[in-house]
Amino acid sequence: MPSLLGIDSGLTVTKAVIFDIDGTPLAAARRRVTQFMPKARHVERDMDQLWTATADAIAEAIKLSNRPASDIQAIAATAHGDGIYLLDRSKKPLGRAILSLDSRAGLIVERWLAGPVADQSLVLTGQVPHVSAPSALLAWIKEHEPARFAEIGHILSCKDWLRFCLTGVAGTDRTEASTSFTDVSTQDYSPDALNLFGVDELVGALPHASRSDEVVGHVSAAVAERTGLAEGTPVVAGLHDVTASALGAGGYAEGVVAVIAGTYSINETLSSEPRVDRRWFCRNAIVSGQWNNMSISPASTANYDWFLDQLCSNERTGAEATGHSIHALLAPEIEAAFNRRSSALFHPYLFGSPYGAAASAGFFGLGGWHDRGDMLRAVLEGIAFNHKIHVDALSDGFSFNQARLAGGVSRNPIVVQMFADVLGIPVTVTETDEAAAWGAALCAGAGVGIYADPQSDPRDVGRIATTYHPDSARSADYRVRYELFKDIADAMTPLWPRLGNLAAQPSQD
Repeated sequence: MPSLLGIDSGLTVTKAVIFDIDGTPLAAARRRVTQFMPKARHVERDMDQLWTATADAIAEAIKLSNRPASDIQAIAATAHGDGIYLLDRSKKPLGRAILSLDSRAGLIVERWLAGPVADQSLVLTGQVPHVSAPSALLAWIKEHEPARFAEIGHILSCKDWLRFCLTGVAGTDRTEASTSFTDVSTQDYSPDALNLFGVDELVGALPHASRSDEVVGHVSAAVAERTGLAEGTPVVAGLHDVTASALGAGGYAEGVVAVIAGTYSINETLSSEPRVDRRWFCRNAIVSGQWNNMSISPASTANYDWFLDQLCSNERTGAEATGHSIHALLAPEIEAAFNRRSSALFHPYLFGSPYGAAASAGFFGLGGWHDRGDMLRAVLEGIAFNHKIHVDALSDGFSFNQARLAGGVSRNPIVVQMFADVLGIPVTVTETDEAAAWGAALCAGAGVGIYADPQSDPRDVGRIATTYHPDSARSADYRVRYELFKDIADAMTPLWPRLGNLAAQPSQD
């Protein structure tokens, strides 16, 4: 029976999911991937370790599917966008990958934002530079690691590295190519963009950009032996996980805002013309002549995961040891907290924010009578408030009246209702546990002719969708909390750099 393999590699977990061609998940396997933080604002991963973890997940998924690997008709990968995965001229990893949670290039971006570069970038590339953009990271490497810069042979993204490991073919797709160096009008690479950011020496290192559903290589013999995949299985170019999640959740269309609550706060709407603004990125869509308009920040469920790791570690370990979910274990605490009034607010800026790289996370309004449930509620509300900042920005430039929510928190009806109340528009979720992996699989299927195109989802999306409508009273209450959330952030803006400086001061020991 024919099937498809979608690989979804996030910032903490890499997954392999095998789907029947009707969209039914047959098997899924995942592996955690270590993040290295050697110093403040540096967030990295070992590229070979990522491939090893992904290969292990693929092998396990094939075993769990109880089907021969030869059933898999095609493969596609999606992964976190931005950040950078470098190869030298012999196509070997050039140091650790830099993840999109990294903010080491903050001072460079501040210089660009204070000068003409930001405005010129907006006009040329459709976006202002940010700390985890390839443009900023390459400029940082040139300034701080010139020997490494001189060895760069290939500039890849996360999913491009996995595609290279599968096939030995280096390249990217249209959605990923537009993270820094394409002309927003022509949608093709622009030498002027590299020159603008001072990295014009790397024009030859830019990867060839293919359609997301274009077959670009085949599973090698070595990979077949390592994973159990059939040698020669077609591999398509794949796509940025923002677009993959929207595609897989059924929210990839004009008139809809796709809200993906993952490690990043991702908010995207499709348009048939480029429209630029400092508050969003105008990037290439899957199809030529369409644009993905993304307003994002690294400030979503990474904060929830951090809370679980740091303050619920014993419960998490115990739950996992017995095959239970930490989310199910905490659900009664969270539900009870949502059913009572609370002054607790949380700004989810552990790894970044819409307020600049200097912002940091923090609770406000805590009292001795608050418990862990109140803090969890505040974290989840803070995540939703941060999404609203981005959705409100997009609503100034585009027309939409509904949201599609994806991400782990979309499995909790209480949280989905909270998103509808906070955003003030209907929020729809689909029974798609692995939206990004399914979005990748749709591209894989289109690449080998199973589907007419990546948007030809074979599922009856209406049948598997549930829509949550905002409650007027709760929405009114959330407007008050949201305005206070923003007022506190505005008040903290001049103070956050001073807090950051405390960590930079030499020890007094």
